[in-house]
Amino acid sequence: MTSSEQSCAVLVVDDSPTMRGMIRRALLAGGYRVVSATDGIDALRQLQDTTVHLILTDINMPRMDGLALIRAVRQHGGLARTPILALTTEGETDMKAAGKAAGATGWIVKPFDPAQLCETIGMVIRRTASRAQTLPTSHGHGA
Repeated sequence: MTSSEQSCAVLVVDDSPTMRGMIRRALLAGGYRVVSATDGIDALRQLQDTTVHLILTDINMPRMDGLALIRAVRQHGGLARTPILALTTEGETDMKAAGKAAGATGWIVKPFDPAQLCETIGMVIRRTASRAQTLPTSHGHGA
């Protein structure tokens, strides 16, 4: 992990406290800052006051599921380019297609390997940062 990645914040969205805790521990061990949300509505509230470099969201959640969250983020001008990885037990082709159509950057199926999760997040953040250097950027609230 580069020193710039160590300052990166990841928003973890999952309705399971156990899963949020497992992801949080893995990301903290990988050097990331972690912001947590219990569902899509909570995530959107968190994003009003917090700048994150990547969103890692479950798909199946109450109140606002991951697909609705992805669509909402993609429609928000300041957040539209934030990478979003879907982390879910849903490995079916139809669900992956729905995630892609909603605007997910990538898909990780549970259970996950903590080291691989951190490596994937680092790769996505680096790729997004390199693209931002060649494209006009917009920043979320607080950036």
